[in-house]
Amino acid sequence: MSYYYIQQKKWQRSGRPRFYVEPPVEVDREYEAEIKEIGRKGDGIARIKGFIVFVPNTKQGEQSKFKVTRVEKMFAIGESVIVDNSF
Repeated sequence: MSYYYIQQKKWQRSGRPRFYVEPPVEVDREYEAEIKEIGRKGDGIARIKGFIVFVPNTKQGEQSKFKVTRVEKMFAIGESVIVDNSF
């Protein structure tokens, strides 16, 4: 067995996607989604079309409006948007 063959097999088992898909979120856009889970560092995890967005200072089960500040290949980071309804 060649080194290339072994590395290829390891890569196939790693669970990484084989091709790049454009993330469904954009920087500086606002989204609204339910926080489904809490991450290791305590950030809320929302999903937009299956794409993971970490939103700090949120609680599990809450409907959150957030603005995306950074987009990576496999996840995005957002910040909560405070909605002021005092008319």
